[in-house]
Amino acid sequence: MVIMSVDVGDARSGIAVCDKGEMLASPVCVIEEYNAQKRLEKVKQKALELGAECVVVGLPKNMDGSEGDRAKSCREFASELSKLLDGIEVDLCDERATTMLAHTYLSITDVKGRKRKKTVDAVAAVIILESYLAMRKNKVVK
Repeated sequence: MVIMSVDVGDARSGIAVCDKGEMLASPVCVIEEYNAQKRLEKVKQKALELGAECVVVGLPKNMDGSEGDRAKSCREFASELSKLLDGIEVDLCDERATTMLAHTYLSITDVKGRKRKKTVDAVAAVIILESYLAMRKNKVVK
């Protein structure tokens, strides 16, 4: 199944996608949009363009597992996206520390400056998607 993930941000939202076999998650792009409604529409268009059969939205929980304003905002985004993508499943996935991990990966690969700013959200989306794919595999095995 083709699954697309979204790391939702106020200004930049990272997009990643996996292959039909759900083996490889790859960064696609970063959508730069401050307007919430336009951001939703651009994410919808990207999902349709990629042929996504499921869209996973990162849910930024606090380290103690509680949910704050940011998580509420992402839940609302996922709900609105689900309405726009009538018939395509929209799911949430815990994304605690993904941006921090993405920065670590980019440091290891020596990506700096403007290039880092333009790619960190897509890398975070890959991490969210990899986590979601691992969760799906564990559910199938059990």
